[in-house]
Amino acid sequence: MTIRINNITLDIDDELELINKKIAKKLKMPEVEIGKIKIVKESIDARRKNQIKFNYCVDIEHKEESKLVAKLNDKDVKIETTKYNEEFQFGNKKLKHRPVVIGMGPAGLFAALLLAKKGYKPLVFERGEAVDERTKTVENFWKTGKLNTESNVQFGEGGAGSFSDGKLTTRIKDTRCDFVLEEFVKAGAPEEIIYKAKPHVGTDILKGVVKNIREEIKKYGGEVHFNSKLETVIKRDGKIIGAIINGNEIPCEALILAIGHSSRDTYESILNSGIHMIPKPFAIGVRIEHPQSLIDFNQYGNYSNHPKLKAAEYRLTYQSKALERAVYSFCMCPGGVVVGASSEEERLCVNGMSYHARDKENANSALVVTVGPNDFEGSSPLSGMEFQRHYESLAYKLGGENYTAPVQLVGDFLNDKNSTKLGKVNPSIVPAYEFRELKNCLPHYVIETLKEGLVDFNKKIKGFSDDHAVMTGIESRTSAPVRIERNEKLESISLSGVYPAGEGAGFAGGIISAAVDGLKVAESIMKEYAQK
Repeated sequence: MTIRINNITLDIDDELELINKKIAKKLKMPEVEIGKIKIVKESIDARRKNQIKFNYCVDIEHKEESKLVAKLNDKDVKIETTKYNEEFQFGNKKLKHRPVVIGMGPAGLFAALLLAKKGYKPLVFERGEAVDERTKTVENFWKTGKLNTESNVQFGEGGAGSFSDGKLTTRIKDTRCDFVLEEFVKAGAPEEIIYKAKPHVGTDILKGVVKNIREEIKKYGGEVHFNSKLETVIKRDGKIIGAIINGNEIPCEALILAIGHSSRDTYESILNSGIHMIPKPFAIGVRIEHPQSLIDFNQYGNYSNHPKLKAAEYRLTYQSKALERAVYSFCMCPGGVVVGASSEEERLCVNGMSYHARDKENANSALVVTVGPNDFEGSSPLSGMEFQRHYESLAYKLGGENYTAPVQLVGDFLNDKNSTKLGKVNPSIVPAYEFRELKNCLPHYVIETLKEGLVDFNKKIKGFSDDHAVMTGIESRTSAPVRIERNEKLESISLSGVYPAGEGAGFAGGIISAAVDGLKVAESIMKEYAQK
């Protein structure tokens, strides 16, 4: 057990060593009696822009934790006992075959890691390439417009997160989050992700991290196969008995389906195999870019260039009463770039990406509007997916049918005018852009909600709706368009032995939550089956 202390504050120019004195004062004891200190969380309090502070939560070791905490009777000081327990009661059924993991995004990666560490020797199949080869393929697409539909920004080792900001924030409260962060650090991520309030790795570092986790899986007896695509599953009497990978039958009775939110052909295949799924809401819109200096000044005022402060972030939401829709910022990338993120021929979508330093000229974020089954045509479980495809096809045609993205300045967007020249913001999109009216590749109700949202967001961040800010279309892969329904054992409700997991199954919304879901399904398998 440790003592957890909340609300230790330092002024922006204080040295970190002062934290010992603050802790001693809080605990009413001499500094020399304080044991080992571990920073659990560091956040920035910028509510007063002329008096920015750092707020800390720390753990300390003490030989008489309970007595000290009881004596202080301080709500900020408590005993901390919660920690992820990897040890649990394993099942007694025998696996005839090794468990199979489909997909190497966060869910598949961490499911495979835990299974491997516990002796289950999983077989892992990823349709895309290993991250180094995948990086070359993606960079070639950005340079030439030549798309590889099997290995791209969406598919390949590390999942879509490998070409993003590598954000590790999550709203879920689960002790498995700490396990995920610790494994990231072991694999080469900066130690600061353990305690930063808004941790991120950056795409440059994340690529090395996922490679190291892959090697850890292999070290414990797992096998990893790239360029290996799930084509269909084989079933008998309501149970899975195998999977067809690249034309080859792989027998299995436990399969983790961690396919990511863009594996549309896989959705079609498994639906045809009888795996039950339903359409779910998601959001669609654009990427918006501003000078990072604008966001920094709005957040930090005159401290915006302070060496202790990194590129500022924002999170914005607005509810349109008239249109009964929400518009919000999503996957905000400070000091980042906008990139082409297509995975299907003749369909265009974009995403945001940052390197660890977050030192590029622009800030970018998705600005998206909620859509749901009532907006989709037909009653198919894949109607939301077809909705995405339709608007991505329009964006592709609007840009010139060569993966060039349509771009419009905010002032022109609000006034229904096509842009003809840039202002203060240079679009960062690769491979290329063309001035086009975005209303021609998005639903009218999305356009109108975006307009309302822009007006409201300008009240919260002065200059947000500046005429020169740049909008790039379209952002359509915010989350999965389906949910693959599962039971209390986390198995598919229609096919025993299939464990849908992560963002692609509709049960997560980011790197950490997807990784946590992967751990959960791995645990479920291990609680059913004995170690090999």
